[in-house]
Amino acid sequence: MIDDPGALGTRLLEHLQAVFDRPGLELAEPPSPLSGGFDTRIFAFRLTGASAALSGPLILRVLGQRADPMRVLREGEVQNAVAALGYPAPRVVAAATDPAILGGAFLVMERLPGRVLPEERMIGMAAVLVEQQLRLHALDAEPLLRALDVETPGGRAALTFDGHLAELSRRTLASGLSGLRPVCDWLIEHRPDPDARPVICHGDFHPLNILVESGQVTGVLDWPNAIVADAAYDVAATRMILACAPVELANLPAATRWLARGARGLLVRRYVAGYRARAALDAGKLAYYEVAACMRALVRVAEGRAGPIADDPARARLETSRFTDEVLARATRLTGLTPTLPAARPVPGTMATPP
Repeated sequence: MIDDPGALGTRLLEHLQAVFDRPGLELAEPPSPLSGGFDTRIFAFRLTGASAALSGPLILRVLGQRADPMRVLREGEVQNAVAALGYPAPRVVAAATDPAILGGAFLVMERLPGRVLPEERMIGMAAVLVEQQLRLHALDAEPLLRALDVETPGGRAALTFDGHLAELSRRTLASGLSGLRPVCDWLIEHRPDPDARPVICHGDFHPLNILVESGQVTGVLDWPNAIVADAAYDVAATRMILACAPVELANLPAATRWLARGARGLLVRRYVAGYRARAALDAGKLAYYEVAACMRALVRVAEGRAGPIADDPARARLETSRFTDEVLARATRLTGLTPTLPAARPVPGTMATPP
């Protein structure tokens, strides 16, 4: 990866000048690093001499070197499709799969105004989650699937739950991931009949991915986990995240983190009850899809442990929290199985291997 923002900006500008055939494009200032990226690096920047689509505040998201470069094309299609349907996702104006340009595949998108939901309001977060998720699930998924058919080879199949399950199955065949194979087999054997109307699922829908300004939702961020599936998949993923995600890793003031940790259980209950009051939720499907959400997280952790330690900030953030233990326990409770992971190794910058 390119670590110097000045050098990064120069390479980015050269690419955008060529892509948009605008040699007069200039950076108003070097890209400024932002916090909040989990497995990506995020920068804010502005351009001068740009067209209307490029003249506002912009975001650059650079994927890690181990990420699938094609992911940026899928993310771009998802975000632009839901934005075209009136949903507040940031529009993507450029995407590049060549990691040689900036050290990783990348997206350039509009920067939406607002602060993340917990910074704006801690009271009533469940209602905001329910409202915005139901709004997403009400969208027609077919325009997104058609766009993927045109723009990304095999994109439609990859964005379905069948494709997601096949990808998890493929990844568990890798060295070091055999301890997760029984859970993957369980998911295949216990697959429920899909709903008649699959919906667009965000897959990572939680308060830190929702922007709010003056009491109004202005944006929903981070779409790499989006798929078209039963609505219960999205609800289950959110329930797992709310219950297990390490609050201490959020970029929130200490007092806010303390409040969020104490109110976690209440938030989960109110969120699920609020969604169920507005739309049907089958308890069996919800449990099944929560196993799928746990599996996605565990595969990611296992790949981090089995692969190189360097250049993997996501692994370091997970390994120094209790997230992994909590997700393992949740998968065991729901399936009756005991998934195992490769042994955790010392993470650079920490004192010891976490228990």
